[in-house]
Amino acid sequence: MNHKKNSTLDREKIIKGLEINREKLLEFKKEKNSPLVISKNGEIMEVEVTKADSEK
Repeated sequence: MNHKKNSTLDREKIIKGLEINREKLLEFKKEKNSPLVISKNGEIMEVEVTKADSEK
């Protein structure tokens, strides 16, 4: 039971860290006026980051 509790806490910390990293990445891309490069359905795309995008 203790292992399951630790696993849940670890998962929550990882998710929180990913959310913080995402916000920092969007802010950096916005400051540098640089597109965000993503892969969608196997296709590489460049997405412009705007103020509205980083507030989602």
